[in-house]
Amino acid sequence: MGNFGKMISDMRVVFRSGRTKGVEWRVAQLTALLKLLDDNTDNLCDALYKDLRKHKMESAIMEMNVTKNDIVLALNNIHNWMKPAQVDRDLINKTNSAYVRYEPMGVTLVVGAWNYPVQLIFLPLVGAIAAGNCCILKPSEMAANVATMVEELIPKYMDQECIKVVNGGIPETTALLTERFDLVFYTGNSSVARIVMAAAAKYLTPVVLELGGKSPVYIDTGADIEVVARRLLWGKYCNAGQTCIAPDYVMCSPETQEKLIEKVKDVLKEFFGENPKTSDSYGRIINERHFQRVKKLMEGATVAVGGEVDEGEKYIAPTVLRDCKLTDIVMQEEVFGPLMPIVTVRDHNEALNIINDREKPLAMYIFSNDKDVIRDLKEGTSSGSLLVNDTVVQAGLCTLPFGGVGNSGMGAYHGKFSFDAFSHKRAVMEKSLGMEAVNALRYPPYTDKKLSWIQWLTVKKPRRGGILGFFPFLILGALLAIFMKVVVV
Repeated sequence: MGNFGKMISDMRVVFRSGRTKGVEWRVAQLTALLKLLDDNTDNLCDALYKDLRKHKMESAIMEMNVTKNDIVLALNNIHNWMKPAQVDRDLINKTNSAYVRYEPMGVTLVVGAWNYPVQLIFLPLVGAIAAGNCCILKPSEMAANVATMVEELIPKYMDQECIKVVNGGIPETTALLTERFDLVFYTGNSSVARIVMAAAAKYLTPVVLELGGKSPVYIDTGADIEVVARRLLWGKYCNAGQTCIAPDYVMCSPETQEKLIEKVKDVLKEFFGENPKTSDSYGRIINERHFQRVKKLMEGATVAVGGEVDEGEKYIAPTVLRDCKLTDIVMQEEVFGPLMPIVTVRDHNEALNIINDREKPLAMYIFSNDKDVIRDLKEGTSSGSLLVNDTVVQAGLCTLPFGGVGNSGMGAYHGKFSFDAFSHKRAVMEKSLGMEAVNALRYPPYTDKKLSWIQWLTVKKPRRGGILGFFPFLILGALLAIFMKVVVV
């Protein structure tokens, strides 16, 4: 185990030199990261196959393309993102400059996850670089082949004094968390997130936590089941269900459940053939521990489709569990695997209550053409994201924030939101040494006359439309002229 304290200290010296703060360094590093991915796409896809048996197409769509698009968005917009943001000013501050300055946090830590080990280590790095930070990357040791590649590639392409990789397991992560960082970005489960928060609390270090939860699906009675089945099953079974925003459980009427199960059988054959085990488009569970965990979740449930397992291959078939009860073991934790429990409900109002009785999920999905149903579920629930009539694809739009709420996480990233997550919003006001007559209003001795002027100049009023809305600006010049001549007593 390396000397992490010295590593961080050395990076802090480089950060304080100002190297990372200029736009030139940020653009150069983002360009280098894009080249890293372009040059090594095939090798990274091979590593993903070895770790998770991901098909190259799935890796390209959900790992490489998502990350590259985020980099390009940052490169195209970094100059604008870095510009100070002017803010509204009240009358007394109209002659002052007031703005928000986006400043890098400093030396940051990114702890990645194993299920999308390329995307979930490099996407936060895009934000860290765009915001002008130094960064230590800690890839997940569970995706060992990708972690090894990240450790080999970063020094070849990136600024070695500002961006470093630490590989290892729990001891290395624990040791890193004892050190002082300026921001910690963690992707994983809520149990470890509590450990991360507790460690960060020692130095009051801010954290971004990208977690998970049981992301619900509601299927309305009028939805086109054939379309629903394709979109639902793709989102559920890509990466063998090991996706943080994968549909976790389905709620629908008993009649819709029967139609869905029959259509699932057809769609699974369409996707994976007669035997998904032999399909190169279907993945595997990451390791033995998670295989046993997911397998155990089937206990006591009624299997409608699938259910086959092969411990030697860490294979669990795409599985649908019917007529599940809220008390079933599969409904007590995030599935994070290829099991899809169905809970029958009377209507969308019952589904809404079930959602609200649980922790706030990372994602929520509605299949419906009824605007009232969509409105009720949208306005009556809370989740990290909401997608109507599809699954998972909201995460691929880099202009939307990605993040949870409550137990599913805190903070958001992707695109501009990554830049914001890794930036300190510094409030800045600049004044001249003139206009002292105006400033004299706040100085002792205090008088009722001074107070009345201060109240008029600073207390906000509800905005009025029409020409009255411009009235304060029309008289501002006159007032300032008066203040320059009048001594307030």
